[in-house]
Amino acid sequence: MIRTRLLLRSFLVLITVVAGAAAARGETWAEKLGYPSGKIILMLHADDIGMCYEANESAKNYLPSGRIQSAAMMVPCPWFNEIAEWYKQNPDLDLGLHLTMNSEWKNYRWGPVAGREAVPGMCDEDGYLHRDVIPTALKAKPEEVEKEIRAQVERALSRGIRPGHIDTHMGCLYARPEFTAGYMKVPEEYLLAAMFVERTPKVLEKFRKQGYPITQQGIDLMANYKLPKLDDFNAVPEGKTYEEKKQKFYEQIRSLDPGLNEIIFHPSTLTEGLKKITGSWQQRAWEAQMFDDPEVIAFLEREGVVFTNWKEIMKRFDEKFPEVKAKAAKAAK
Repeated sequence: MIRTRLLLRSFLVLITVVAGAAAARGETWAEKLGYPSGKIILMLHADDIGMCYEANESAKNYLPSGRIQSAAMMVPCPWFNEIAEWYKQNPDLDLGLHLTMNSEWKNYRWGPVAGREAVPGMCDEDGYLHRDVIPTALKAKPEEVEKEIRAQVERALSRGIRPGHIDTHMGCLYARPEFTAGYMKVPEEYLLAAMFVERTPKVLEKFRKQGYPITQQGIDLMANYKLPKLDDFNAVPEGKTYEEKKQKFYEQIRSLDPGLNEIIFHPSTLTEGLKKITGSWQQRAWEAQMFDDPEVIAFLEREGVVFTNWKEIMKRFDEKFPEVKAKAAKAAK
């Protein structure tokens, strides 16, 4: 499935930019931030919000209840304005920006916020963003990508909202070191958390086993990144049935190490419209169902999972490391 391949590619690019010169694991980021030692600290994070009505409805159903803790909005997409308006009325929740450099679906498409003339290398012959990461990596200039990143952040700010964090759709901003360098400027200049994963031997080995190379260039690029990072990152597994999907999720939770973890998924309310947008509609509908399932909720309680979100992470970080925020704020002026 094309969506699965794109998600797996995002795993690679996350790892190629993780920071840390030391090979030893040492203290987890959860411990650094004052979370309970030895506990799985988890964000259930909904991607692709704003992509369509169905994704928005799912996020609005589950974020206020705490069933999921975090979500990220796609600024170029047709339903971004609707979810941004809702977020403006619910500013204490954690909605970030799923920085979107690609438009992957067959008939449901979107173009760049910066405008096609401003970033021509990012667009296909129809003026939409390229469907896949590879054409973007081959054809887009780094300065175009940085321009589009800034355009998306500025569009969000113009709607009167403050994103809780930023991350990257389909991993595109890690496809080339030059793209990542532009992406890294954003958290510094706008004082936003960005999703990166800490390098540890176990994390590196996990992605090596999946066949992804680990480049020293990417690691070196992130060596000076000072804001908080995840200890690990995963996606909710697919399943042939709803029950199989739940069981795979249970196994995934049991396999997590203590530390700061994020598990991404793509919940969407099931409609005929969703079926017309994406072939992954069944997995998305099940993912919307899962986190309101009493059995899933009871399982997470039994496992003793501690939930968090990016806003709480940054609050803890600012309290623990006030000098970093002060330095960043000074540099941003």
